[in-house]
Amino acid sequence: MEPLFSYGTLQLDQVQLSQFGRLLDGTDDVLHGYVITEIQIRDPAVLDASGIETHLALVPGDGPPIAGKVFQLTPEELEAADIYESENYVRVRVPLASGTRAWVYVRA
Repeated sequence: MEPLFSYGTLQLDQVQLSQFGRLLDGTDDVLHGYVITEIQIRDPAVLDASGIETHLALVPGDGPPIAGKVFQLTPEELEAADIYESENYVRVRVPLASGTRAWVYVRA
């Protein structure tokens, strides 16, 4: 299983069901060293899944701690998340406040 830190739409039930076919059980955690920005989503599949035109995106910076959830994904589910996040994001591994090293999507 691959840990993925989510701070945005991957926490939504409808997104989880559309991308993974199941609801995910997450653990609360915190990320430091990034700042939240927003991006406009134009990919119709992503808009259909989330129902939201503006998504959050992380950029490196000194901002307040970012709360989110760590989900344990199969390699296939992680690939599905890559497709969902599309060209707007890149996946990087980061240390979380708990000591867990998890994947997170940051602004491309």
